[in-house]
Amino acid sequence: MSNQSGAPQGNPGDIVNWPMLKIVYRTDPDKIAALLPPGIEPGAKPNVTLTIYNYPVPDEPEYGIVTTIDANYNGIEGEYTLGYGIDQESAIFISQQTNGQPKYPCTTEFYRLGPQVTARCIHHGYTFVEFKGVSTGPVDPLPEFDQHEWWIKVSQAVSIGGPATSYDFPPHVVHVSSRYGTAWREEVKGELVLRDSPWDPLTTLLPMREQLSAHLWWPIFLGREVKLAGKLDPEGFLPFVDTISGSRWPGSNGGPKKNA
Repeated sequence: MSNQSGAPQGNPGDIVNWPMLKIVYRTDPDKIAALLPPGIEPGAKPNVTLTIYNYPVPDEPEYGIVTTIDANYNGIEGEYTLGYGIDQESAIFISQQTNGQPKYPCTTEFYRLGPQVTARCIHHGYTFVEFKGVSTGPVDPLPEFDQHEWWIKVSQAVSIGGPATSYDFPPHVVHVSSRYGTAWREEVKGELVLRDSPWDPLTTLLPMREQLSAHLWWPIFLGREVKLAGKLDPEGFLPFVDTISGSRWPGSNGGPKKNA
């Protein structure tokens, strides 16, 4: 919460008023292309967005980090979601089973003290994201906008060991269409540090070439729709089936690839 005139107000300590920290950086176009299954295309810019948050789900705090890359499906510009690292175990499995939302367990520290903003994300004992910065104050709020996320709902065929060869439910794109307004937004001057982790391989699979922006954002949730949008080529998707934990990072038997 900010004490500046016009900033979001509410009950002291109410987590509904927590902002999201949105950090965007540029990576290599070929790195993004390598992570996208056939049928989903790279976006116009090779950008990675990290969104760090504390939000009530459904009525208690959930700390998390969302990792997305710019990507298009069926001619619609959007973001392919590589993972939601969250600290609520109850939300992980039901979200995967129902909607294909790529959630996995992660510990996130995120707080603000005066203008100082600090965030840190840890998974499987590895700190893979750190950010420290200072808010420089409010900036113009964004106009209302639509955001399109692409998730994948898929189930491998029942088997014992070995690589995936078939499916009980073939891969489908899940289209998450959200409409947002902006209650308040502040620019943050700071440094994003990506650290080596086999479980969240940002440094190797999405290396940072340039940090583009960082903002604190108080969203206004105006609407959301989650639906199956279409099938992906089953054969072409086989190399993308095995992932790290519940994310869409490429993996081996649910963990990092052995040569990672």
